[in-house]
Amino acid sequence: MPGQWITATDRVPTPEDGVTIYVHGGGFSISNPPLELVMAQRLSEATGRPAFAVDYRLAPAHPFPAAIDDVVAVYRSLCDQGVPAERILLVGESAGGTLVLSILLVLAAAGDALPGGVISVSPVTDFVGDSPSIKANEGRDVINPAMLGPIATQYLAGARPDVAPQSPIYGELGGLSPILLAVGADELLLDDSRRFAAAAEAAGTPVTLDIYQGLPHVFHAAVLVPAADQLTVATTYLRRVADWISALPARGRI
Repeated sequence: MPGQWITATDRVPTPEDGVTIYVHGGGFSISNPPLELVMAQRLSEATGRPAFAVDYRLAPAHPFPAAIDDVVAVYRSLCDQGVPAERILLVGESAGGTLVLSILLVLAAAGDALPGGVISVSPVTDFVGDSPSIKANEGRDVINPAMLGPIATQYLAGARPDVAPQSPIYGELGGLSPILLAVGADELLLDDSRRFAAAAEAAGTPVTLDIYQGLPHVFHAAVLVPAADQLTVATTYLRRVADWISALPARGRI
């Protein structure tokens, strides 16, 4: 699979170090490689392992399930090459945040060894699009409700919006890897994360929901260019990622 390796350490990594698979956002149809590589580098720093930024296929030319298939292929290839599954992290934002949750469901359904953890920032978890926050946060977010329908239509290309894995909330959520959900309180998609967290927790999956007050969709993009007024957001998010990962051994995963 096409993609780019990024590592924040000077030493040569080994398979036992693990890998962060980074799945970028962009409405399932847009890629911005320079910014994605910066994000991958920040994630490599925070997760303490090399990051692989997947150049997955994009809609509309390649709608669902092409992107999921691509990242699943990367994951399985890494496992085949000796990287322990429990040392792999799946991390994504926006469309990528949706994809990493979908991928986790696909892996679980197929009986694959599951990754050590999944970090999903600002995901869509339900393409039906009836989360209350979509209306409640209109005008506060950097995106508007009119954008969501066309994105879903282009990505799904006729696939049902009310089933998994494309809408992760409808999946079998029990027995999954630990999940960290991060979302801004001013996001249209705030309730997508809230609802998914509640459903996963009810199913017995370890899930942590972080809500960043007063912040919009993909607020964590501040880590790309940490200017003075955004430095607190950037460092808080990355520190939170690092702290969450360091706590995973207590749950027997990494």
